[in-house]
Amino acid sequence: MSASPSADGVDPGLLAGWVAARSIARGLPAPVAVHGGWRVDTHSDVEWCRYISARPDSAIAALARTIARPRVFIKVCADDAALLRLLPDGWTLQDRAWVMTSTADPPARSLPSGYTLALEEIDHVIAATITAPDGTLGASGYAVETAGVFAYDRIRTSADHQRRGLGHVVMTSLRTQRRSGASREILVATDQGRALYSSLGWTVQSPYASALSPVWGA
Repeated sequence: MSASPSADGVDPGLLAGWVAARSIARGLPAPVAVHGGWRVDTHSDVEWCRYISARPDSAIAALARTIARPRVFIKVCADDAALLRLLPDGWTLQDRAWVMTSTADPPARSLPSGYTLALEEIDHVIAATITAPDGTLGASGYAVETAGVFAYDRIRTSADHQRRGLGHVVMTSLRTQRRSGASREILVATDQGRALYSSLGWTVQSPYASALSPVWGA
């Protein structure tokens, strides 16, 4: 059962580890410490960079006033309303997410008949892939252990293979690759993912709000 999420953000050390792990998992540059949080320079077609903070405070308001380009995201461990209060007009809230952690041993679950699981590690990124009997991708996910955390990333089940426990198997299989019992397990979940992780004993630490900078002159 998930506890009530905190309105005060999360432990900055925990979030710093997650930001570093996520960057490794996605082949992104290492995060840079700025404005009391971190900047990740993604430089993709949809995102120039993102700023991430463990809690809502005045540094975010000051940062937002300096941003004058589109495709910049500010992400904060806070609810949507708390983030929006810190931003100038024109910023657009994105889908809500949740910072979650776990210290529980999840229940075991077997793969359905005909499905196969593969685990591999490349450049510190652990990948779990489940293949369906027809050879299509059933589910997949990634994890990285670094900076005192074991972070899960992009846990996905294909639409044609949902409600068969594949996401559960991906999570528990990745967990077997954790080298240190002291590494704190963490992920950021969508609303839909939150239900799965809660069933595995995960706890919500904080909402995770996100906003996108405006397109000036549009």
